[in-house]
Amino acid sequence: MQEYKLKRGFKPDMDRIYECLTETFPSEIRKEDDKFVTSYGILSELTVWIEGKKLVVDTVSDTSVTDDELILDSNKRFRDFLYNATGYTAKERLKQAKKAVSK
Repeated sequence: MQEYKLKRGFKPDMDRIYECLTETFPSEIRKEDDKFVTSYGILSELTVWIEGKKLVVDTVSDTSVTDDELILDSNKRFRDFLYNATGYTAKERLKQAKKAVSK
C-alpha cells in the first residue's frame, strides 16, 4: 500500500480519480465501499481510494506473467495513472517518498 500526496490544484475527489482510472485502464472498474477496484495486465488487483488529502493505492501483482510487453505496458499505464491522479511525475514522487522516510 502506497500513499501519494496530491499536487496543488488536484482535488481529493473520487469522481476525478474514477475518470483517471477509466482513461488509463481499459478494464472494468468496480466500486467497493469508498474504493475503486480494477485489474489490468500484471496488476491482478488495483485498489484506489482517498484517505484525508492523500491518494492511497494498493496493488497485487501476478508474478506468473512472463510477457515483457504486457509487463511494460502495465507499468507504463500505472505510472500514467499516478501522474494524472496526483500531478507528480515518477521522479517527483520518488523525491517525496525519500523526504517522507527521512522525517
